Amino acid sequence: MPETTPSPLRATIGDLAPKIVQLTEDVLFGDVWERPELAKRDRSLLTLSSLLTGGSTVQLDAHIRIGRDNGLTEAEIVEAFTHLAFYAGWPKALSAIDVAKRVFAE
Repeated sequence: MPETTPSPLRATIGDLAPKIVQLTEDVLFGDVWERPELAKRDRSLLTLSSLLTGGSTVQLDAHIRIGRDNGLTEAEIVEAFTHLAFYAGWPKALSAIDVAKRVFAE
């Protein structure tokens, strides 16, 4: 059986918290993200909004990439963050835009 490259989450915390990695991979991404009621693009927009609102900038990095892979443009991501500044607060929006700028520059 060929070895597979571990997911970024598994590589980062799999040794410390294997159960949350397994639930994330199997339930969240293996089931919830695959449900047909919402497009992956929409799920990405909702996830980015939730992460910004909660101030979870560490997770924003990966989800900005996922959002682009799911069809969100850089302009749409920045517009969503700008819109959320009025609901979640300027510091959270500015922090999210800073993360986006770094991801977009890669």
